[in-house]
Amino acid sequence: MERFGFILHPLEIRDITRKFPIAEKLPDYWLEAMFRHSPPIKVSHITGICSPRGVEAEGWFVGCLLTSKQMLQLPEALVLEKIIRAARKAQALGAQIVGLGAFTAVVGDAGITVARNMDIAVTTGNSYTVATAIQGIRYAADNMEISLNDASVAVLGATGSIGSACARILARDVGEMILAARSPGKLEKLASKIREETELGAVVTTDLAKACRRADIVVAVTSATGAIVEPEWLKPGAIICDVARPRNVSRRVAEMRKDVLVFEGGVVEVPGDVEFGIDFGFPARTSYACMAETMILALEGRYESFTLGRDLSVEQVDEIAHLAARNGFRVGGLRSFERAVTKEWIAQVKDQARKARQVTISN
Repeated sequence: MERFGFILHPLEIRDITRKFPIAEKLPDYWLEAMFRHSPPIKVSHITGICSPRGVEAEGWFVGCLLTSKQMLQLPEALVLEKIIRAARKAQALGAQIVGLGAFTAVVGDAGITVARNMDIAVTTGNSYTVATAIQGIRYAADNMEISLNDASVAVLGATGSIGSACARILARDVGEMILAARSPGKLEKLASKIREETELGAVVTTDLAKACRRADIVVAVTSATGAIVEPEWLKPGAIICDVARPRNVSRRVAEMRKDVLVFEGGVVEVPGDVEFGIDFGFPARTSYACMAETMILALEGRYESFTLGRDLSVEQVDEIAHLAARNGFRVGGLRSFERAVTKEWIAQVKDQARKARQVTISN
């Protein structure tokens, strides 16, 4: 039996009520103050994972009880200490590798300091997150009848670890690549790298809205703590892959823009009769890709720090995609704001996009 751990944290303070229903009766400021000083907790025991090769794994979700906002606002040393304590809790439970989830994979140097303070392997899961996001984009583009070879693709948060890897891989196949982030210098450096690798001259901008308005496909992967992509930014028929946690895409997009397709990157089917022991809003036996990377490495007995730091290689992404397929993991269709994206849904989006374009032409 292979063993792993994965660190969760509440994206928002209200997420804590999934584990502690009594917290619904307490004010947010009180909960934030209390959990800031709380030790890590065992959230659940994960059982039933079994690859087609017959290898079994079990694991534990361990809670680091800081919200996304707290992880960005509190002193970095304090936050890293809390993450390391949670990782050591996973090790004490029996884990031989631990995955960092959501903002625990973003703070500081993206897992490097955590790994240096551990006796077991550490991974952020970002390699498989990229792989599944790209698989989802290809699936969505095919169903929306958008040719990647002719498409304009915008990556928001392009200079981050996940964003840059997505941009470099997609740049091999798209018509235009738009890189959007806050740092012009980093954007130019990434554009130069893409030009060397693919001969594609990428467009760079710090204006996220401008990037979205130009794009047929938007990959949203910024580290913002709240929604930033608004319905007014998007062209009819656009595809938006929201890889970020918390979401980058405003719920207003789903409510107001029936002519665009929004889906969450990195939703994965896990092999076996899996019980996670906690409801994090997905269908049974599915998880985030970052969680799945940790499981895949455990099933392979690859107790090594696979994805750390802010530089992902294309080779890493290709390798984890291969290992995922070998162990029975696959993208579990598309999901959008807790709902499955059906073929009928996509057909309705295409129809609404066609009507919106006709109105634009007539005006």
